[in-house]
Amino acid sequence: MVKLIDFIRNVPDWPVAGVQFKDITTLCLEPLPFKDSIDRIVNHYKDKGIDKVAAIEARGYVFGGAIAYLLDAGFILIRKEGKLPADCHQETYELEYGTDTIEMHKDAINEGDNVLLFDDLLATGGTAAAAARLVKKAGGKVAGISFIIELTGSLHGRDLLTEYDLLSLVEIPVEE
Repeated sequence: MVKLIDFIRNVPDWPVAGVQFKDITTLCLEPLPFKDSIDRIVNHYKDKGIDKVAAIEARGYVFGGAIAYLLDAGFILIRKEGKLPADCHQETYELEYGTDTIEMHKDAINEGDNVLLFDDLLATGGTAAAAARLVKKAGGKVAGISFIIELTGSLHGRDLLTEYDLLSLVEIPVEE
């Protein structure tokens, strides 16, 4: 098993001052950690009857498509407001430095589909909780939520997601 933290870059003051951004693009550059991270998620969820994988833009797409392929599941794009062309469900949420809105096509999920959500990073939990609400609004069931990175400590993102099978591959403590 690869030590994934060694392949994650810290970018100070991005996207706003005071945020220590955890960049997974450096993990994607190296075949072994990239493959290992995808394999670990697939192995965790392979027996959960996943029908669809829904990933949150943009870094989520890089992993989510590969995860969906290996799970023999469909793939759903969750995007920021105004980026999808057809009728959408919409959810607004808070993150550690503001608010945002995400959308998913209304016809992306069939009633009762088991959906695995993927995002690259768990911070406050707002994005993942909003994505879970989108899945439920469309008639699906959240079979699990997975992340490469979970920021632990003062953000308490996991607290919003206690009802789900949650998998994070790397935990990074943040200062209180």
